[in-house]
Amino acid sequence: MSERLKFERFIWFHSQIKRLRFPNSRKLVEEFEISERTAQRDIEFIRDRLQAPLVFDRRKNGYRYTDNSFEFPVHWLDEANLLALVLASRLATTIPDTTIKEDLCRLIGRMLSLSRTEGFACLDKLSDKISVKNIEYARVNEQFFRVVVRALFDERSLWIKYRSPHSGTISERVIQPLHLMHYMGSWYLLAWCSTRQAIRDFALARLQEVGFAENTVQMPDNLLPIKELTRRHFGIMQGGTTTSVILRFSPTVTPRILEQIWHPDQQTHLKPDGSLLLSFPTADFRELTRIVLSYGADVQVVTPSDLQIMVHTEIEKMRKNYIRPDIV
Repeated sequence: MSERLKFERFIWFHSQIKRLRFPNSRKLVEEFEISERTAQRDIEFIRDRLQAPLVFDRRKNGYRYTDNSFEFPVHWLDEANLLALVLASRLATTIPDTTIKEDLCRLIGRMLSLSRTEGFACLDKLSDKISVKNIEYARVNEQFFRVVVRALFDERSLWIKYRSPHSGTISERVIQPLHLMHYMGSWYLLAWCSTRQAIRDFALARLQEVGFAENTVQMPDNLLPIKELTRRHFGIMQGGTTTSVILRFSPTVTPRILEQIWHPDQQTHLKPDGSLLLSFPTADFRELTRIVLSYGADVQVVTPSDLQIMVHTEIEKMRKNYIRPDIV
């Protein structure tokens, strides 16, 4: 595991140099939460062992290549590193942009063909060994996806026309992309919305039009890091205030629930009768309501009362859909 994490740091540092971001040891520490000494050792490894033409630019306070055509050699990758690349090629099937998907697979295939590691010579044969399958996924316009990714990496603002999932109305907004998330088969863009003056999530499948905005959106200075926000909130976040939720699962589904991670801060308590109490914080009940309903009578909302009411209301609506006219 540690070797794979080291490989990720090398690739990140290399990509930052390629994009003229002039990374340094401090940025490595902040990005991967490692020590200053570890960051320095990584940089020395890239320079001395991988023979990168690495120099420190004092004016930019970061590293650059004297030859920007430099690429990492492949022969130093071990089997664990190559396995990670193989898995990445299969996970790439979730990318809606065909060009990005094909480019990634070609790159990985080229790296595997140059590698001396046995058993990973042909990427095509892996399709019979590893696969990814999604159901109920949302289709995304390839061109829209490419523009969103470009704006995200270049830190540019976007102008969008977006269809509301609730009312169906279409609104125009200017947003600042912050994080792209693939969640339960669908792609979501977390962004600062200039209209709402808050972070909002936008399903890429609901984008009607998208383009680069003329002006950059100004965001508040006290905005929490996106990683911290997504860690705190269950599912796709909707706001800043979280509420503690407690669900009771029947003994029938308890073994399955114990296998699952619903939230990084979740807590479980196994009761003597075999039922399970699951608690975690969430910022929005709408998505959670749908998940609770999917477990039917095998789950009960213990708290909060607002979530109990939402689930009960939905059950009443469902009951009316199945009233038989021949039964009084």
